Amino acid sequence: MLLDILNQVNAVLWGPPSLILLFGTGIFLTFILKGLQFRHLIYAFKLAFSKEGNNANSGEGDISNFKTLMTTLTATIGIGNIAGVATGVTVGGPGAIFWMWLVGLLGMATKYAEALLAMKYRVKNSNGEFSSGPMYYIERGIGQKWKWLAVAFAIFGAFAALGIGNSVQSNSVADVAFKSFNVPHWVTGIVLVVFVSVIIYGGIQRISTVSSIFVPMMALFYMFGALIIIVMNYSLILPSFGLIFEYAFTPIAAVGGFAGITVAQAITNGVARGIFSNEAGLGTAALIAGAAKADHPVKQALVAMTGTFIVTIIVCTITGLVLLITGYWDQTGGILSGVAHDPALEAGALTAAAFGSVLGVLGEYIVSISIILFGATTIVGWYVYGEKCFEYLVSTRGIAVYRIIYIAACGIGTVANLGTVWAFADAANALMMIPNLIGLLLLWKVIRSETIDFFTNHYKLAKK
Repeated sequence: MLLDILNQVNAVLWGPPSLILLFGTGIFLTFILKGLQFRHLIYAFKLAFSKEGNNANSGEGDISNFKTLMTTLTATIGIGNIAGVATGVTVGGPGAIFWMWLVGLLGMATKYAEALLAMKYRVKNSNGEFSSGPMYYIERGIGQKWKWLAVAFAIFGAFAALGIGNSVQSNSVADVAFKSFNVPHWVTGIVLVVFVSVIIYGGIQRISTVSSIFVPMMALFYMFGALIIIVMNYSLILPSFGLIFEYAFTPIAAVGGFAGITVAQAITNGVARGIFSNEAGLGTAALIAGAAKADHPVKQALVAMTGTFIVTIIVCTITGLVLLITGYWDQTGGILSGVAHDPALEAGALTAAAFGSVLGVLGEYIVSISIILFGATTIVGWYVYGEKCFEYLVSTRGIAVYRIIYIAACGIGTVANLGTVWAFADAANALMMIPNLIGLLLLWKVIRSETIDFFTNHYKLAKK
């Protein structure tokens, strides 16, 4: 009964109005910022990965630009980049990837705006660490009369972290560990609880350090396997891109038992999967961006937007290409390769089967291990989000309590039936997004003025 109600609520919360609000905000911010995410992308990557951009004396903060980005990617690069893309492509067709790209490119402007406001309105907590997020820029930027909206974001953010960022991730990890390596769910639960506890009790410094090690390692591991498949089938790369562009604007006709795919399905699934993969608009990036060492809000904002590019334009595209090249996107057998496969395969297993069709059991293990790593690190990354939201509600005194609850949810998630939790977490995500987007739209003049100030008065000096 509760699950049915939540599914109906989600149908409304994630329906066309919300997606239009999210998509529209990205378009609006891209317009007022004059396509900043395209014009300054190379400079943004320089800030994120160069020594100059991560100078210890570059400004107040808890961690470097690089560690801030890696901590964000810890939470963002997850199971959605494997299973989510597979869902989008199988339901929306190859054209869904085009719309995923579009929402990612526009989402870069949204992520930029979130991080900029996070830096501008961040505060120091009683532990001497910086705290930031939509709740702070809503309350301090728009005014006290909007505090109810800030509180709403914090409540839903704290709950979303326990659900979509924690227990559902541990559940997926436990399922894969059991199916691929025959590891009992309770054993995975113990390992995850110990792993997560050791890291999060080290605070933001340990979390960011571990993220800086794990994120590059697991991303390269997954992409290396995918790139082998793509290179081995290089003659199918251009035809794959041809399918993406063709079916972004053209429906796929029904054939046999295949129901066909409309353009509306391609758009809806591409936009929805793009949002879930890069989180632009949810406000999550703002919860960690304020910890960065930067002497101007725009610097960290530029770094933050590179995360959306990495997740959507690089990681999701590679997954999509593997599915298209191997034919595993198409349940009728594959337009490109003609490889028949089991239409009952779920999204994660579908990606594993696609890898396995070229690399054999090694390919399946690459996907299985990647899902385990992505899921485990997502739990760590989302802890930071949940902690910052909970801290806003009850101050730093409540952090110890939240850590215990978070660790318990991680363990319970490995052995529980989480259908209802999934549905509730989806609702919490949407209810985070709406207050955040309202805050961004109401503070657009601040976003624009800070951007103008940086590129007028600081940019040339910063590039030297």
